[in-house]
Amino acid sequence: MAMYRYVKAVPKVPVARPVVFSYVLMSLGVLIIVWTLWPILSFFFVDQVVLAKTVSPLSDPNGLSTGAALVYANGAKDTTDPNTWFPTKPQKKVSAQVNSYTISIPALNIADASVIIAGDDLGKSLIHYGGTASPGDYGNTVIFGHSTLPQFFRGIKDYKTIFATLPTIKIGDAINVSYDGLDYKYIVTEKIVVEPTDLSPLEQRFDDSYITLVTCVPPGTYLYRLNVKAKLVRI
Repeated sequence: MAMYRYVKAVPKVPVARPVVFSYVLMSLGVLIIVWTLWPILSFFFVDQVVLAKTVSPLSDPNGLSTGAALVYANGAKDTTDPNTWFPTKPQKKVSAQVNSYTISIPALNIADASVIIAGDDLGKSLIHYGGTASPGDYGNTVIFGHSTLPQFFRGIKDYKTIFATLPTIKIGDAINVSYDGLDYKYIVTEKIVVEPTDLSPLEQRFDDSYITLVTCVPPGTYLYRLNVKAKLVRI
């Protein structure tokens, strides 16, 4: 007669993951958050910028300027189209023999970036806002550029990121422009942050030749606009 031996099964005890592993994961998560948010926080606390008062010609009873109301009403989120940046003052379409030129900003490692006059796609080039002064002329040349988190800055390889590091430019840095066979050197004199509806960067002063670079800030957001102003160096 066969004999059977009954053995009581012992339940398996789950092996707890090491506590150290959990702390490592949490630390990585915190580092990723800091890595993402730091450019936004440092924009106001570290970079040399000044938050200016909004200059807008029209306001509605609800406290929104007409420009902001149009942007929100149209749901304009594609900021690669410069025509949505100032809906109350659209750029002028100009016909000229010269419709493009290049700029270089050595301090930001930007070299020979393409600028299209009165262009429509910031994903393909920088845009010279139609109706503003030509480089070298008396007045204010206004150039728009896209930005994102500086971690994704890829220079002129991707115009959607080209002005990601613009907030780090310093007073006294050079902006070099090659236009119609001539080279111009501008020196940065001012950095101002304004509301998206502020039209002041389009203002024309005819006592000298100026250039204003415009992009969205803090990096990776559309909350404000950074205006970097420079003046022509005359020899």
